[in-house]
Amino acid sequence: MTARDQGARRSGGRQAQRAERREAILEAAMELISERGYRRTSLAAVAERAGLTQQGLLHHFPTKELLLVAVLEARDRWDLTSSAAAAAGNWRTGALAQLVDYNATRPGIVQTYTVLSADSVTEEHPARAFFESRFRTVRESMAAALRAEFGETLPGGLTPERAAPLLVAVMDGLQLQWLLDPDEVDMPAAFRDFVALLQAPAPPTGPVDS
Repeated sequence: MTARDQGARRSGGRQAQRAERREAILEAAMELISERGYRRTSLAAVAERAGLTQQGLLHHFPTKELLLVAVLEARDRWDLTSSAAAAAGNWRTGALAQLVDYNATRPGIVQTYTVLSADSVTEEHPARAFFESRFRTVRESMAAALRAEFGETLPGGLTPERAAPLLVAVMDGLQLQWLLDPDEVDMPAAFRDFVALLQAPAPPTGPVDS
């Protein structure tokens, strides 16, 4: 084996080790956020759970905001991997309802998403680019899902492109209401109610005969 080959192997080994540590950090952060919530999850606690020093964690994620953005990116990636419908590009409203069911089991992650998405509207926030890109992608995915299920026009008369932002807004808005008052807001049931509205034909707009 040449010196060049040995160097390439060492480099590949370091990259693999770095990727493993990064994944361990994300898993630890996900666990702690689920257990403690967004505010009470510290970088020191994540480092300890991942088996690293805090300085070692900062080598991968210099700030808590960057770590949390990476957690949300990993959540999206893991959700896509675990969902057969998403992996096959066959989203339907039924699969979306199942995703809402799943989110109802992990309030810590939903809280992190909700807080960061709201904070990201400020200029130069580290999560702004992530959420801008994510919302564009999600709207496109929702439009594709609606088109696959209903065609070019939904029963109520909206196009998939016009209905997609409403679908995203309902999902995110329900998450906020559920986080604030989970005893009063049944997030999965409310989402299914909205899907039923999408499936309902529009009422007649003409005059009603007496």
